Amino acid sequence: MFESLYQSFTETADASQSAARLAALRAELAKHALDGFIVPRADRHQNENVPASEERLAWLTGFTGSAGLAIVLKDRAVLFVDGRYTIQVREQVDLAVVEPIPLATTSPEKWLESHLPAGTRLGYEPWLHTPGQIERYEKAAKAAGAELVAAEPNPIDAIWSDRPAPPHGMVRRHPQKFAGESAKKKLARIAAALGKADALLVSDPHAAAWAFNIRGADVTYTPLPLAFALIPRAGKPRLYIDASKLQSEPRAYLEDLAEIATPSALEADLARLGADAKRVLFDAATVPVKLTRVLKEAGGTPDIGQDPIALMKARKNDAELEGMRAAHRRDGVAIVRFLRWFSDEAPTGKLTEIGAARALETFRRETGKLKDLSFPTISAAGPNSAIPHYRVTEATNRRIRRGIFLIDSGGQYEDGTTVVADFAEGRLWVNNNAVEAAAGFDREEQSRSPAAAVDRPGGAFCRAAAKWRDAGGGI
Repeated sequence: MFESLYQSFTETADASQSAARLAALRAELAKHALDGFIVPRADRHQNENVPASEERLAWLTGFTGSAGLAIVLKDRAVLFVDGRYTIQVREQVDLAVVEPIPLATTSPEKWLESHLPAGTRLGYEPWLHTPGQIERYEKAAKAAGAELVAAEPNPIDAIWSDRPAPPHGMVRRHPQKFAGESAKKKLARIAAALGKADALLVSDPHAAAWAFNIRGADVTYTPLPLAFALIPRAGKPRLYIDASKLQSEPRAYLEDLAEIATPSALEADLARLGADAKRVLFDAATVPVKLTRVLKEAGGTPDIGQDPIALMKARKNDAELEGMRAAHRRDGVAIVRFLRWFSDEAPTGKLTEIGAARALETFRRETGKLKDLSFPTISAAGPNSAIPHYRVTEATNRRIRRGIFLIDSGGQYEDGTTVVADFAEGRLWVNNNAVEAAAGFDREEQSRSPAAAVDRPGGAFCRAAAKWRDAGGGI
């Protein structure tokens, strides 16, 4: 009856290969006179969700969390994770070859200062790090008497024989009835906001999708087309995107707004701007250090700061606000239907974490509007409910019995995105014959928070704290 189309429950971590893969990486580094390498969980846009082809950290170490960074040296490998993954990292990696380090106690740069041997040549891929990150790592390496070295292509790619192909999600136009403003007007506003800069390099795909009113399917849980864009103060913008993702209608639409260029043309275009002594604004949070250096080395001036699109995108117009409200009303109906079903099924003792996640997704799909989940549903029973960012798999799947059950979820719709139970997770107390509110979720707390309380006769209650995210399909 219920199924999941947008979430897999298969365990993808594989720590059994880590020792062999680390040995292969060290051998590859030696070919390039490198003593170590920094492996971030990142793609060229610093996305939270990255394509399978960019999951280098997971492939190397077995760790599948959404944030992390490894440093591999000749005789040791360390993996930095935040507090969400303290338990998960120790369960996923081979502790004999990878040492987890909590970010709460030690930052990567502090560790480098203390542990990097003098004379070490530590490599990194310049497409996967921002200028600020590399500045900190260079300072730490210098303090240790070592050297930070840009390495292209990424040495991991040379040993990753079955690396997935890059994503190829088709681009679609985002209707103006949801966007509330034409792309031409947005691009004009952006150009007018550049100040002393001659152009803006858009490196955040969320910003590019918003500016051009487009959506894509290159990453999970967010409708992003992976692309860069150059928006000049005067003249036509350039959009750097794989043209094979553009069918006739979106191509014609985009060609009216911008010149379409291949992603490989971006470096040469920045070099030409540099040769003309141009000033280009870069987003400090997402731009690869590779691109700022291309401009600077050609004679241009990198202006590294905040992308002005971020504040424009944050201020919602009437159409976006209505889309958000419609998405939350629609999603709320699905949540209420799920809670009604759950209050009958959970007390039987037959329902599992995966079963609950599948049911909730099905209720959302039955709205006829669901495009994706906004993140993998956290469906956690008993002790699993205490694990931050718990991801249920076939191996960890528990039956929902008497005690706490936590469900944290969200949906992607064309008119808006929902995250239910983001501020405080929806916790249900399962008794032998009823589902009740978990302890601590009282009326006073409800009144203090942006929450929607769902109550019905028979004992079912869930506090669904809905975080109102960006409208327009997660952008």
